[in-house]
Amino acid sequence: MASSLHQEALQTCLALAREASDAGDSPFGSCLVDAQGTIIKTDRNRTRTGLDGTGAHPDSTLHPEFTLAQWAMLNLTADERASTTCYTTGEHCPMCSAAHAWCGLGDIVFIASAKQYDHWMRLAGFPLGPVKPLGIGEITTRIKWHGPVDSLVGEIKAIHEARWAKQGAP
Repeated sequence: MASSLHQEALQTCLALAREASDAGDSPFGSCLVDAQGTIIKTDRNRTRTGLDGTGAHPDSTLHPEFTLAQWAMLNLTADERASTTCYTTGEHCPMCSAAHAWCGLGDIVFIASAKQYDHWMRLAGFPLGPVKPLGIGEITTRIKWHGPVDSLVGEIKAIHEARWAKQGAP
């Protein structure tokens, strides 16, 4: 995969994380890239604002990695799913890792690891979430993953810290 595509996809994820934060959601963004290097679907975290964007129906499962897996199941063949790469600002949580694996999606590239995010939350004084911060490799058996992307970790960390300072716990 070309370096310019890699950077484009990661920058798209960062923009989606900022959009999520601006809307009141935790700053996570993801995109799915096909075998030809085209970004075919993007999404951002919507756990607080919900699908309608109003916050009237929050849904803790609306992580972008999960919704991309659902979309892929409905719109791609098994071979197309296997040849994708999912780029994301944060390592998949156990729910998203399992969805990714069950859908048969391809590689994952994440900016910050689950353990980094957990550490940042603890430093910011927030309690541990309801799910252990297990890495993709601890959940799945066949997915190739790459991360953290050290050159961008500081940027996503700053986005999270700004949100926590402004709005409180994720």
